[in-house]
Amino acid sequence: MFHHALPTAEEIAKLPPDGGRHFNRLIFEKSPYLLQHARNPVDWYPWGAEAFDRARAEGKPLLISLGYSTCHWCHQMARDTFEDKRSARLLNEHFIAIKVDREERPDLDEIYMYAAQLLTGAGGWPNNVWVTPEGQPWYVVGYLPAEDHPTHTGFRTLLTVLDKLWQGQRTEVDRVAAQVTTALRGGLQPHAEPVELTPDLVLAAVVELGARFDERQGGFSPAPKFPPHAALGLLLQQQGRRPEDPVRHMLTLTLDKMALGGIRDHVGGGFHRYALGGHWLVPHFEKMLYDNGQLARSYTLAFRLTGQEENRRVVEGICGWALREMIGPEGGLCSGLDAESEGEEGKFYVWRAEELASALGDDEAALVGRVFNAREDGNYRDEATGERGGGNVLYRAASWEELAAKEGVEEGELRRQMEADLEILRQRREERVRPHRDDKILPAWNGLMIGGLAVAGQEFQRPEWIAAAGQAAGFILEHMRPEGRLRHTYRDGEARIAAYLDDCACLAEGLLDLHEASGEGRWLEAARSLLETLLGEYRDAAGGFFHTAAAHEPLLVRPKLPWDDQVASGNAAAARALLRLGRLTGEARYHEAAEASLRSFSGLLAGNPGATTGLATALEAWLE
Repeated sequence: MFHHALPTAEEIAKLPPDGGRHFNRLIFEKSPYLLQHARNPVDWYPWGAEAFDRARAEGKPLLISLGYSTCHWCHQMARDTFEDKRSARLLNEHFIAIKVDREERPDLDEIYMYAAQLLTGAGGWPNNVWVTPEGQPWYVVGYLPAEDHPTHTGFRTLLTVLDKLWQGQRTEVDRVAAQVTTALRGGLQPHAEPVELTPDLVLAAVVELGARFDERQGGFSPAPKFPPHAALGLLLQQQGRRPEDPVRHMLTLTLDKMALGGIRDHVGGGFHRYALGGHWLVPHFEKMLYDNGQLARSYTLAFRLTGQEENRRVVEGICGWALREMIGPEGGLCSGLDAESEGEEGKFYVWRAEELASALGDDEAALVGRVFNAREDGNYRDEATGERGGGNVLYRAASWEELAAKEGVEEGELRRQMEADLEILRQRREERVRPHRDDKILPAWNGLMIGGLAVAGQEFQRPEWIAAAGQAAGFILEHMRPEGRLRHTYRDGEARIAAYLDDCACLAEGLLDLHEASGEGRWLEAARSLLETLLGEYRDAAGGFFHTAAAHEPLLVRPKLPWDDQVASGNAAAARALLRLGRLTGEARYHEAAEASLRSFSGLLAGNPGATTGLATALEAWLE
């Protein structure tokens, strides 16, 4: 169902019905995720006034279902539930259904993911949110199959229950929706009384990281383990200012453990999105541009700090992967790769023992197995069954020095042999069915990879990486700024949706990196233009920046957040970029705007330093 090369909306619209299945309104969309649902029997609407107008006219609640095109559990729910005709019949009869690509609409994702956390205490995708015709959330659920199970209610049963609630207990539904909406407004525009901007605020963030640090595996959380990008940025910065052992230890152990683990694609380069357990061994196999852009920077700066050659090899793998697999036909960098292929998560990436032997020969496969922990019966267990499925995620459990000693060979010789073997495996892997690539172009994520390529290219004297960064930047500036106004997404020849805070701020940071790596003034001027837009259209008079521009469509709440997620907060990126621009141009007003933003968030930084490490890095830069 999910193809590597997605047809355009126009091509889909010309296709005949498939086995009696109709097309829904999503056939006219550009989003790969929405197009994946264009054949569902669900009468999906894209986000827009039409769905809400119908809901009000018919007195029905709406289901807003958010996900993204490289999401394994989104695919699973599509197969199990949204393609189920009985589920679709109930959904179409009693509700108005909207599909949202959370990467295309991060503003909606912020609102409805926070609603999920309020109502359930957790969050993830797919995120299925039932709302009133005014858009106010009152019930949330994640993945659900259509059928009931001894351990959970099925989707069809849930639809029946929710319809009865809507029809029979509307007052209670409206009460819950109003309470959630009030909480959303408080949570998405948080405020605390400002405090003095001092080095103690930065130190408190470092101390908080130390309290949460995993001394065995690195990182700052238990399972699942995500690369802690904002924390790594703070530790890299503080290493230069506070080179005491705890800071370096937290930094290097985390980077080293990730580089050894299966979260790193040792065959093809780059990193998967996260690891399922408390180690870094078995990944959730999707690969995202935003992770790899940030990790390219982190491992480059770690190399600059330690001179450790393994950090260089990690960066070479990330940049090689990006240039080989993520550059779109017009030069921009695509968003991500799916976790699954042929309907099976990780199928493209795992290796059976017989596949290693077929590619390398028995003796060499046995050596690779010893180095990368491959077993005849597989080296990880299926989450659902607990059984070994025969597949192997390649990872190392020891350093090259330790492995070479164990094999009785010279370390350099072992590394060279493994590099040759891994290249053979990469070429053999290219014969498999590839995962779907989400080929939409997002400025924020491109900005992160542009910065990673530029910093790495400068450090390692790789002009081709700087050139690729320039190509991506040039594409965005040429094709994603109609009438001079940046757009959030580009696909199939069209730039759409007004840019968000993260688009302007992260792209500006990447352009400043590219300016410093290339010496070209055009990138500095482009960054200045983006930051002028932020100052004019996104800034809150009270300090800080809203996620959306002033002219953006009205929503339940206009988020203004300091918290880090898988990317440091847009407010942190904006403050850092403004400070850099102020230094480069000598114009004090950029410095003053960053200072005002930091002061407005200072109370939140003081109250929750572990969640605002991105702002802590900006504060340290301001304190200089």
